[in-house]
Amino acid sequence: MLVIISYDIVDDKRRTILSKKLLDFAKRVQYSVFEGDLSNEQIKTMQNKILPHINKKEDSLRIYKLCQSCVESIQSYGVKKGWVEDDVIVI
Repeated sequence: MLVIISYDIVDDKRRTILSKKLLDFAKRVQYSVFEGDLSNEQIKTMQNKILPHINKKEDSLRIYKLCQSCVESIQSYGVKKGWVEDDVIVI
C-alpha cells in the first residue's frame, strides 16, 4: 500500500538520521515528506528503526496509509511527481 511519511524534527542531527533511515523504505518527494509502497510488516520495521529518533516533546511524525482509491485520486503538480510504481523493461 502507498504510505506517506511526513515529519517536523527540531534537532538537525535527529532530522538527518531520520531522513537517512527513511530512504531505506521510501522515496523523498518533498524535503520532509516521503512516499513508499510498503507492506504492513515493512511499516512495522520502519517504525522500529525511526521512532527511537523522535523526541515526543519536540518533534512530529505522521504516517498515512492510503487505500487504492485514494492513490488513484492523488494530484501532483510541478517537478516532483511523487511515488510511481517502478516498471521493469527487459530487452
